[in-house]
Amino acid sequence: MTLEQLQIFVKVVQAGSFTRAAELLHTQKSHVSRVVMQLEAELGVKLLERTTRTLSVTEMGREVADRALGILAAVEETSQLTHQAQSKPQGQLRLTCGVEFGMLAVSGWVDEYLATYPDVTAEVEHTSRVVDLVQEGFDLAIRIGPVQESRLVARRLGELQYGLFACPKYLEKQGTPADPEQLRQHQLVMFSGGALRRGWELIPSDQPDQAATRVTGPARLRVNNSFAVRDALLRSLGIGQLPLLIAADAVLKGTLVPLLPQWQFAPVAVHAVYPSHRYLSPKVRAFIDLALLRFPEATQEAQKIAAMCTTNSAAHSGERTARSKRKRPIQ
Repeated sequence: MTLEQLQIFVKVVQAGSFTRAAELLHTQKSHVSRVVMQLEAELGVKLLERTTRTLSVTEMGREVADRALGILAAVEETSQLTHQAQSKPQGQLRLTCGVEFGMLAVSGWVDEYLATYPDVTAEVEHTSRVVDLVQEGFDLAIRIGPVQESRLVARRLGELQYGLFACPKYLEKQGTPADPEQLRQHQLVMFSGGALRRGWELIPSDQPDQAATRVTGPARLRVNNSFAVRDALLRSLGIGQLPLLIAADAVLKGTLVPLLPQWQFAPVAVHAVYPSHRYLSPKVRAFIDLALLRFPEATQEAQKIAAMCTTNSAAHSGERTARSKRKRPIQ
């Protein structure tokens, strides 16, 4: 078994075809096919199932690919380790991130990254699916929410805060809810992707240890994109949950209004994630460092909205306390 065999086999698994793997490796398809057959013969197992139209990886093939990735990463780390401190970012950075956060923040980071490091190129996939970094050969992902895969290392960048919003026109017609229970009397626009598809969990701002109040619908509209939720709210379709990052511009313009300031959602962490079997190369480290530096700026407008909600929440809390004192019987 040779490193070339492992490299070619892994590339075939990642590319999904002999033809594409040969293109990526700048070699002939016949050479790729021959090397994989030699590897199968030496191991005595079937790694790939081939038909005239499709190529699929066997269960044993997946195991071998995972181990080969670790071996190749270890070899690369050994050859690069002594030069890492002196080396500069270079080569291609393959990065994946969510569509909304990618458009609002990550794209700007990529532009600055490329301007700062002229020897680096970038391939960025904006997608709502959870990409398998190891199998698909990505260097890095920017992910919103918990990271549970043991094969990955997660570096926390910060967190996103969420709130409920509606446009003034809708509230003039339908009224403003005073508590989560009243939300059930309103038209709701709900996000249908990820963990948020389970509904909204609201916690009293002045009692964060209290059990959350869950609102699951019924929803007038469900969509799997936060920009689509925002646009539906701007069209007066109802009340919806948004990241403050996405709602900020509309709130500052007055076209969306924060609701239930005395209630809050749990913030959601944002991580830079990379495969644990790989050493942190200069190109990946440089991007993570940039993301850590720029994340607070990306959420700056959102912090203004959070401050507004906190102020309104304190005012509501004061009103409730005053009402409570007025209602107390004289002893």
